[in-house]
Amino acid sequence: MNDDTPVQKPPTGVITPADFTTFMRNYQDMVFSTAARLTGNESQAEDISQEVFLKAYEHFEMLSTSPTAGGWLKTVATNLSLNHLSRYRNRWKFFSEFRRDDAAGDADAPDVDFAAPDTFFSGVDADERRAWVEEALEKLPEHQRVPLVLYHFEDLPYEDIAKKLGVSLAKVKTDILRARAALAAIIARSGARHETLSA
Repeated sequence: MNDDTPVQKPPTGVITPADFTTFMRNYQDMVFSTAARLTGNESQAEDISQEVFLKAYEHFEMLSTSPTAGGWLKTVATNLSLNHLSRYRNRWKFFSEFRRDDAAGDADAPDVDFAAPDTFFSGVDADERRAWVEEALEKLPEHQRVPLVLYHFEDLPYEDIAKKLGVSLAKVKTDILRARAALAAIIARSGARHETLSA
């Protein structure tokens, strides 16, 4: 789905409930998938999506003619998802902060080649590839999944991820590195073909 597809208003310039319904339908999959990848939980993603569109409704006069409405929605979905996770940070912080003595060395390790999501598999259609990846992402612990999604799906640089999560740059790099390897292992165990994911 093109995040930047503008939603047309009626020629009269009057915004009706039907306009917002169309707007929501155009972007609901993108908003939901953004939240689901970050939270790893479909029920939570549905709640976050509803909150995103409540905010969108408040700003619909501006969004209805904006060519960057998709980007605005994705940013709101990302921020609300991170806010949701931060409320439960104590639940997973222990795992996120756990370090081996050589963890600092891991942060300096060279990046693993990690292809874009749509090139994970050959000979498998896009819907199947997406399903494999989404299922594998749900199995990652939050401290690995969140930075991985922000980096590979939301295109955020390491520095911005560190600021959003309130952790060190070295930790972000370490968690993403380990998440890549874990994701590849999960997909391999699932029997998927993933030539570009081998470490």
